[in-house]
Amino acid sequence: MNYRKAVPLPPVTLDDVRGAQKMLTGVARVTAMEGSRYLTQLVGAPVHLKCENLQRTGSFKLRGAYVRIAGLLPEERAAGVVAASAGNHAQGVALASSLLGVHSTVFMPKGAPLPKISATRDYGAEVRLHGHVVDETLAAAQEYAAETGAVFIHPFDHPDVIAGQGTVGLEILEQCPEVRTIVVGIGGGGLAAGIAVAVKALRPDVRIVGVQAAGSAAYPPSLAAGRPVSIENPATMADGIKVGRPGDVPFAIVGDLVDEVRTVSEDELSAALLLCLERAKLVVEPAGASPVAALLSDPGAFEGPVVAVLSGGNVDPVLMQRVLRHGMAAQGRYLAVRLRLTDRPGALATLLGVLSVVDANVLDVSHVRTDPRLGLTEAEVELHLETKGPAHCAEVGDALRQAGYIVID
Repeated sequence: MNYRKAVPLPPVTLDDVRGAQKMLTGVARVTAMEGSRYLTQLVGAPVHLKCENLQRTGSFKLRGAYVRIAGLLPEERAAGVVAASAGNHAQGVALASSLLGVHSTVFMPKGAPLPKISATRDYGAEVRLHGHVVDETLAAAQEYAAETGAVFIHPFDHPDVIAGQGTVGLEILEQCPEVRTIVVGIGGGGLAAGIAVAVKALRPDVRIVGVQAAGSAAYPPSLAAGRPVSIENPATMADGIKVGRPGDVPFAIVGDLVDEVRTVSEDELSAALLLCLERAKLVVEPAGASPVAALLSDPGAFEGPVVAVLSGGNVDPVLMQRVLRHGMAAQGRYLAVRLRLTDRPGALATLLGVLSVVDANVLDVSHVRTDPRLGLTEAEVELHLETKGPAHCAEVGDALRQAGYIVID
């Protein structure tokens, strides 16, 4: 739905974004713009991928963090900075602080992925693990700021941060001047707001579409209410856009300049991440893949040329494994099935022979003989299979039933 409405002039201007671009020269990379043949065919118009997953620290967050910290007064820099984040913002603040010679303290949840904790430390920050959810971590960081005088660096709710993120929009216009639609993931709203400020000032005809995970979509109800509202228990694998309440500063800009906010499901996010890896050879985190998920879910809704912003690539390997398997299952390329068979010599070999005939690739087998649910002569087998799509999954199930097996699920 379109929630465009009249609001006061945004606190961030094109001049602010251009100033941020000069400040970031030699600091942030001008990331690549890659074409996608598959998405182009799907959408029926050219689709390009803006690869912020290849930015320093693996996401766009360095841009806003650097501009914010660089704008501090000397006495503020001397007091140091503090931030709270589960990953991307933490790394952006850590590197920006190191480049500017400012001490940084970053609070991270105790359950944050180890690679992200290690990377934040390697970029020069003092890492403190506190709480189990980001809200607890955020409260600890703000308490630390009040006690020590360190400047709290918000991940999205500050004009300097938004101006820094807006430099992505300037690069898009330079790299794809014919762009008609920009699709970008939204969490708190800093990236979408910054891009909107830059692009709408220069090309008001360009349509900007924000994308949220359905389980963590605070913007649609907030835009409908005309003010930021909180949602309870946001839940999504896309932790980069898992935010329960829009920021006050970006909300005003998004409400005025972003044309539409869409939501995508977890299955669509998984499929998008898998597509980026297989077709584009790009490692993208679930939040970064959200614009691609929107294109996959409704390809006819986007006028081309389209630019999809891949906002980050910092994905934990364990999560990557789970998401890829989820994405394969959503596409009918991975099938888990349990069945019962007679417990006799050669029974498992016979079962595997049935699967071989229908060309199902066995990835894993679990064979259980001792269980109160089983009869004296029964065994239970759980199979993880690589399949070729929904039709092939149905073919496998039919072949097993025709062979006389009791398929449990």
